[in-house]
Amino acid sequence: MKSWLVPVQKLQMSDRIAMYALLKNHFQGVTWQGFEADLARKNWVLLLREEITNSLKGFSTLMLQSTTLAGEKITVVYSGDTIVDPSAWSSTTLPRTWIAAVNFLREYYTENKLYWLLICSGFRTYRFLPTFWQEFYPRYDIPTPSDVSNFMSTLAQEYYGDTYDEATGIIRFQNPQILREGLIEIPPGRQTNPHVQYFEQINPGYRQGDELVCLTEIRYDNLTRAGQRMWHSESLLEFFSESALI
Repeated sequence: MKSWLVPVQKLQMSDRIAMYALLKNHFQGVTWQGFEADLARKNWVLLLREEITNSLKGFSTLMLQSTTLAGEKITVVYSGDTIVDPSAWSSTTLPRTWIAAVNFLREYYTENKLYWLLICSGFRTYRFLPTFWQEFYPRYDIPTPSDVSNFMSTLAQEYYGDTYDEATGIIRFQNPQILREGLIEIPPGRQTNPHVQYFEQINPGYRQGDELVCLTEIRYDNLTRAGQRMWHSESLLEFFSESALI
């Protein structure tokens, strides 16, 4: 598969329509208005395409935003709509290019610490964290430090407002997008994984579209070995160009 990191304002209408169709095929509760509203709050989109047909196989929207917290200037990546067609699940393109994309954004658009605020309504998304990051929260084996918990809450409240419940660390959208049958269930082989078990325990409403707020710092020495292999991915040469620099 091929990948492109595209500024939202440079998206073609054909891209938007294809993204919406892919999202609607895999989630219940998707509307064009909701899709456009979420996209309007983002500034980057990572597109995944099948090489031969050039058909869209997946995408992830991102908001890169600078803020000040406790007197310190930081930059935060907020994740938005993300989906990969099941036909491409065997490919490592999404994690490989997502990590490479964030590395690109970190190099060209940030001058301070970079954090990733991720929300998860599916266990596959949550599994991205232990697979590629060493330190992240919340997690089953280490209690979330109070300062990290306060940090996450502040960021979540700023971006998601009243939809965020600080007591549970859960976001409940008024019109949630829910993975369709066949995608939302946890396969028997995954149910014994401690990270998956913890996700199901801490976010019992994931089947109704509840989103768990998670946080990690994006830096090289916080990556697992798998993540470090992707940090300097050659894919940077494939899908990042001067046209992406805005």
